[in-house]
Amino acid sequence: MTRWEFVGRADELHRLSSAIGRPHGRGLLFSGDAGVGKSRLLREGVATLSPERHAIWSVAASATTAALPFGGLVQMLPTAPPQGLSPAGILRWAVDGLQEQAAGRPIVLAVDDAHLLDPPSAALVHLIARAGNTTVVGTLRNGEQVPLPIRALWTDDLVELVELGPLDPRETSGLLAAILGGPVDACTAERLCQLSAGNPLLVRELVLAAGDELQRNYGIWTWTGRLELAPSLTDLIDVRIGRLTPGVRAVVELVAFGEPLGLHLLQQTVDAADVEAAEERGLITVTHDDRRLNVRLAHPLYGEVMRRRCPVSRTRRLQATLAGLLEQVGKRRRDDLLRVAVWRLDSGTAQDVALLLDAAAQAFGRYDVPLATRLARAALAAGGGTDAAELLATILMFGDRPDEALVVLDQVADDLHDDRRRSRWLAVRGMVGYWGLSRESTVEEIAARGAELSDPADRSRVRAFEACMRLHRLDIDVAVRLAQEVLDRPATPAAARELARCTLAQLHAAQGRFQRSAAAIARVQAEAARWRADMPHLQLAMELARGTRLTLSGDLPGIDAIVADEFAGLAGAGDFRLGTGYLTILLAYSARMRGHGEVALTTSLEACAVLATSRAYAGLAHAERAQAAALRGDAAHAAEAVAEADRTHAPGMAILYPWLEQARGAAQAAVGDVPAATKHLCALADRLREDGLAGHELLVLLDLVRLDQAAAPIGPTCTDGGRRTVAQRLAELSEQVDGGLPPLAARFGRAALDDSADDLLAVADDFAARELTVYAVEATALALHRMRHARAGVAAPARARLADLLRRCDEITTPALRLLRPALSDREWEIAHLAADGVTSRAIAERLFLSTRTVENHLQRVYSKLGVAGRGELRSALRAMPGPDGAGPA
Repeated sequence: MTRWEFVGRADELHRLSSAIGRPHGRGLLFSGDAGVGKSRLLREGVATLSPERHAIWSVAASATTAALPFGGLVQMLPTAPPQGLSPAGILRWAVDGLQEQAAGRPIVLAVDDAHLLDPPSAALVHLIARAGNTTVVGTLRNGEQVPLPIRALWTDDLVELVELGPLDPRETSGLLAAILGGPVDACTAERLCQLSAGNPLLVRELVLAAGDELQRNYGIWTWTGRLELAPSLTDLIDVRIGRLTPGVRAVVELVAFGEPLGLHLLQQTVDAADVEAAEERGLITVTHDDRRLNVRLAHPLYGEVMRRRCPVSRTRRLQATLAGLLEQVGKRRRDDLLRVAVWRLDSGTAQDVALLLDAAAQAFGRYDVPLATRLARAALAAGGGTDAAELLATILMFGDRPDEALVVLDQVADDLHDDRRRSRWLAVRGMVGYWGLSRESTVEEIAARGAELSDPADRSRVRAFEACMRLHRLDIDVAVRLAQEVLDRPATPAAARELARCTLAQLHAAQGRFQRSAAAIARVQAEAARWRADMPHLQLAMELARGTRLTLSGDLPGIDAIVADEFAGLAGAGDFRLGTGYLTILLAYSARMRGHGEVALTTSLEACAVLATSRAYAGLAHAERAQAAALRGDAAHAAEAVAEADRTHAPGMAILYPWLEQARGAAQAAVGDVPAATKHLCALADRLREDGLAGHELLVLLDLVRLDQAAAPIGPTCTDGGRRTVAQRLAELSEQVDGGLPPLAARFGRAALDDSADDLLAVADDFAARELTVYAVEATALALHRMRHARAGVAAPARARLADLLRRCDEITTPALRLLRPALSDREWEIAHLAADGVTSRAIAERLFLSTRTVENHLQRVYSKLGVAGRGELRSALRAMPGPDGAGPA
């Protein structure tokens, strides 16, 4: 693997550059752990210096030169000092020699691994640092013995000592992208960040060790397998761990298999002195967790190495010991039952089926799909029967393994001896068949068999799932009737009741009844304690309803809140891909509406990669990708994404059709075919009106206004023989759809229809206040388009506002912005940019080998086409131009 791009450390690099740039300031030493990036940071800082302005010497001390006098600085000293000099004289001779070579330039001495300098070299560095025109910068490794002259550098205030910490998650993600040559999905980045603890060297070694387990899908790198420890990585960790006494090894091994492990439990098994020794050596850390002292390994990779090297027999003994310890003191905390079950399972001592079942349910309740699968499979193998089969099939369904889930269910089909088991089995069978395998006939099959159940509560469970399926395939009236029956039945179990409520909440959001949807979702959240243990995947139905409401109402802060809550973290850590994928789609939507085109495209690609094996949301992910590509003006990418959305869209998820068809319109507009996009979106709006999905209809009509089609006819023919315009329909919807967006959209339509530039600018301000930056940009662009015939200078303030909005965006170009792109020749663009940068007409003429008069003539034509009065308005006008020809975002 080649040397990677320098990523992050912007503050530290600026600090280093500032230290070198100060004429009489202090130097700078970075200290930190091995591999944290000290040497690379030092090299990058020194590389910015000009040899013409500075006399630069860079040296790297090492263990091999530490025993040789002046061995650490041998690269920079003359071959031999004069004979007969005292030690002090040699130091003075060396300093004078460097000053002579510097020839009056400020001296910069960069010393990597200064802690390895031999004593004479360390003394010379200290002496050099005292010179008036010298700056010493360098690095030290934590935990190493530092020569006294080097230590005196900061105690004498000659240099500043700065601790260089690990990379933060954002920087680690950037480093991974630089190493791999492309973005990394959020879960992979988080996992590698945790394992490496933000250490760049370990990040590199982990990537090397991952090998083929790192796979690229839709341009996004994903780590799909288990961690493999390459010899180079193992050697690095071995050096850190060092040689262990038997007692300390016992401490480290127990913590490796049990972390976080209560200190009181650990001390019941090993000698307290060995625990203290392990902590003093930096192998373990002891932290407060509520009222418990917990012990963890000091670095995540210590555990990986210790667990891999521990013999199987000892591993099993240690795990059985840990389980016994926790059972003795009682499983007091929420996670204790799960930990005991895992230890029992891994040690081969798991005999309690109920323990395995409860633990599997708890793991699934935390959305840890791999662990829940292991435990549920073990419970089924141990004789867990239909309960274990139902749970395992549910987990496999949400692990994107529906075929295997169906096999598990069929294995116990003859063991369903009561209505409770039959209802639960039918509900899971319905999920697997409908959403997992895309079999639409599943709805009728489940409905028929559910009707045979005699117990009202059991029937309600099946009906709740049937209602959700029917909504998703747009049997709206039946879905509403079934969901309401479930809610009205007193005997309905809590989980079934809240699933039915989620179904109605999603429908209400699509219909634009946002207040009713929000109230229903709040009720579901309030009842979480009653349904989570029984049906943890109901969270996904709730998120779908909540996400639909937030996107259709333009509530971007609301989206920010749900993608940052506990479920998002658990879903990502536990490989609950349906949850992670859907939340990533919401994140991409939020970025797109804020005008962050590059982020929106990358995030939507990540959603496509996460949902690559999903039959439920894959089409939605590709539709969002198409929208992001269209926003950037990448018509080919947008068209490809729409085709992929069509290919991957599940027929049973017809409820999502508005998003897919809206993306199709955006792709048509991106290619420049605004008439086709207008025709398609008008037909889509008519269909949405017929289906009663007013929330979606509002956004489609808003898209038509963005295409400057507020006057387009829409809907059925009226009694007067005409049809309503887009603007008129938006006015109607503003009284039917909840929230602040509908009135704003209606004002947008009316202002565009009336050709009122002032009203369009007012609308743009209100869009910007809601963080809907793309809408604000387009409203401003449409206002400027209506000012194109105004006298010079009138549009200048609006151009400045557009330039300011575009500075908040990146990589965007839309049909509204393209209306502003004037037909300038290549020569006119060239001269305009030079003039905007302050180059005089005479200088431009000399540079382009033209006459000054020709330059002035070109500029007059530019002013006329742009509608500006002169050079004073040219910069803001060009900055407001979208696309590669202007200064605004492309």
